[in-house]
Amino acid sequence: MIFNSEVYKLRREQLINRIPEGSAVFLFAGKGRAMSQDTDYRFLPDRNFFYMTGLSYEEGKLILVKESDGEVRAELYALKPDDLVERWHGKRMPFDTVASLSGIDVNDIHDVHDFDEYVYKYLTGYKLLVDGTSIAEESLKFIADHDTVEDIGPVLTSMRMVKSKEETDAIAEAAVITEESLEQIKPLVREGVSELEIYTRLEYEMAKRGSLIPAFATIVSIGTNAFYLHHSEPEDSNGVTAKKGDIIQIDVGARCNGYCADISRVYFVGDCDDEAAAVRRQKLLNLIRTLRKEAFAFIKPGESIDTLNSLMRKITGDTLVEWGLLEEGYTEEEVKRYYWHNTGHHLGLDVHDISERGKSWEEGNCLAIEPGVYIKEWGIGFRIEDDVYVTRDGCRLLSSGTDSDESVIVRS
Repeated sequence: MIFNSEVYKLRREQLINRIPEGSAVFLFAGKGRAMSQDTDYRFLPDRNFFYMTGLSYEEGKLILVKESDGEVRAELYALKPDDLVERWHGKRMPFDTVASLSGIDVNDIHDVHDFDEYVYKYLTGYKLLVDGTSIAEESLKFIADHDTVEDIGPVLTSMRMVKSKEETDAIAEAAVITEESLEQIKPLVREGVSELEIYTRLEYEMAKRGSLIPAFATIVSIGTNAFYLHHSEPEDSNGVTAKKGDIIQIDVGARCNGYCADISRVYFVGDCDDEAAAVRRQKLLNLIRTLRKEAFAFIKPGESIDTLNSLMRKITGDTLVEWGLLEEGYTEEEVKRYYWHNTGHHLGLDVHDISERGKSWEEGNCLAIEPGVYIKEWGIGFRIEDDVYVTRDGCRLLSSGTDSDESVIVRS
């Protein structure tokens, strides 16, 4: 799935319309991070640069200019094709391909090595707007002493919080890839399986569907490892392996055209030999299902993560009183001993996408919703997570949102 270049042209136009005349916006793709002497980690560009261009190459630089007379233009700087360099470091995009993908006129695309020469004309007479969270801080040194620098980050955050149809389609497709991959690991849910076995199968299934860089480090947690929310180092057969009655918590997300899915599922490994443990496991599953149902019904414009958290903790607190784990008159802090994390977060080019934390939701927001309860006294805790789009008067699921017994697989 590749967006039409008109998508990026419209975004640049919207950004330029929100800046004053006599301004120049600078966005940088960043450079690869070294893994060892001559080997880098797989590259992901700065997300705001990608948002405005659709380009994933290293060292890219974008300047958006709004002159004092209202004239606007975009200048893009890219690594120029070079046969000798490409022999060792891989193919570079021809400038006409860069133009086709980004929607920037090929005559406004220049060799990145000429950037310093071009940029000096903006150092006097222009207000410079830069992304204060840019991963390419070394690219900002040329304006470090400039006295009219402002952070364009909040404007970009506001834009990215409201998703277009193309963006929601990409997130939905990332969810399809994720859930297809989860389907393939069902036969592995059995006694004796290790976290590493499930982890590697998930990574393989996502990669063969085109998601070479997952949305985040895949989490596979067996048993009480689920109490470590970001258990991203899977244990092999020398560590924890599944026993009858265990739960397996999986939290995983693929990418599609740069956009992330975030899905959590829990699997039961056979029946519990201990009848009391089996009852507790089912009670917790029923609570999570209730929380999910209430959350999906609650989400709409005007509400927020804070109001959703309050509802989820109220339901959880009242239930814990019924179970004898809390007493009447409990405080929210007491509930947090069991309901550890937020119920959701914004989703987009990052799995925890940039957002204005306290802002009420509006139509176009995309969220990952993950009610989870963790009861150490019972030795069990888990979450089930799906992705949603905030509509005019509610929300709709972008992932499958299955809430039947298929959200929990029982193996004998």
